[in-house]
Amino acid sequence: MQTDSPAAGPKPRLQRLAEALMVLALAGMVIAVFVNVVLRYVFHTSIVSYEEISRLLFVWLVAIGAIVAAFEGSHLGFDLVTSRVGPAARRVLFWLSQLLVLACMGLLLSGSWDQVQAGLNSFSTVLGYPLALGAAATLVLALGLIAVTLRDLRRGAPAEDHAETSVE
Repeated sequence: MQTDSPAAGPKPRLQRLAEALMVLALAGMVIAVFVNVVLRYVFHTSIVSYEEISRLLFVWLVAIGAIVAAFEGSHLGFDLVTSRVGPAARRVLFWLSQLLVLACMGLLLSGSWDQVQAGLNSFSTVLGYPLALGAAATLVLALGLIAVTLRDLRRGAPAEDHAETSVE
C-alpha cells in the first residue's frame, strides 16, 4: 500500500527502513505473544524467553515509532497559545520550544548513555542478552529526535501539519 502523495515525493530511505523495522518488531511481538497464549491456555506451559523477546521488541517499537512520528510531524500538538499570537511571537515560541526539546533530549541522551554503559555488565534473566540492548532504544530515540529537531530549526518550522481535527 503506497501512501505517499505525488506532491510529497517518495519517503526517504531511512524512514522506509524505520517503518520496516517497526513492522518486523510488531510481527515478532504478535507471534511471540500468540504462541505463548496458546501454549499457556491449551498446553498449560509457556516459553519464558518469548516474554523477554516481546518486551524488548516493544521498547524498540515505541522508540522507532516516536522518531518516525516526529519526522512526519504527527505528534500531538497543543496550539492554544501559538494560535492566538502574531507570526513574530509564533516564531519566537517555536524556537523556544525547540530549544527546550533539545535540552530535554540532551538529558535523555546523557542518561541513556549511562544506562547503556551500566547495562553492558548486566544481563537479562532468561536469554542472557546485555540489558544495554534495551537501554540503547532510548539512546537511539534521543539521537533521532535531536536530528528531527535540528531539521525543524534549520527549516524554521516543524514538518507540515497533517489533517487537523477540531474539537469546538
